[in-house]
Amino acid sequence: MRFASLLLAQQVASFGGARRALARRSMAALSAGDGEASDPLIQYVVLRRDLQESEGWPLGALVAQGAHAAVAAVVESMGADDTRAYVAPEALGSMTKAVLELKGEPQLRALSEKLAADGRAHHLWVEQPENVATCLATAPGRKSALAPHFKKCRLSSWHAPKGEAAA
Repeated sequence: MRFASLLLAQQVASFGGARRALARRSMAALSAGDGEASDPLIQYVVLRRDLQESEGWPLGALVAQGAHAAVAAVVESMGADDTRAYVAPEALGSMTKAVLELKGEPQLRALSEKLAADGRAHHLWVEQPENVATCLATAPGRKSALAPHFKKCRLSSWHAPKGEAAA
């Protein structure tokens, strides 16, 4: 570990700009010794697929739902060490999010219940005044702790709603 720290210190001395910042983050991860590099902080955002396919919601509306849920989850968990590390000024350029999707509202609410039962901080965004759950976002956490909860989700992909031609 001492050799790796020395090597990184040499890199900081010999390179500038982005490499210097990367080396500083790497040195911090090595000195923390908590495996940050192999188990990154991540925030999961889960959207409802049916809002696009059946309801015809435009991409902008879906992005807004994800942003609402992600910000709410961060604000509600600001007291947590992982959240503070995720939004620290020096970490802003390396935030990791996974945007996933589930079929519809029942699946989204079921995921929220499972996360709550396991003690995982998250925010289920419920659009008002319609009282419709549209999106869920976790508080930032270690990938190894969060990933198992999202095995039934797939990566989100946007396309023109059924029956509409792509522009």
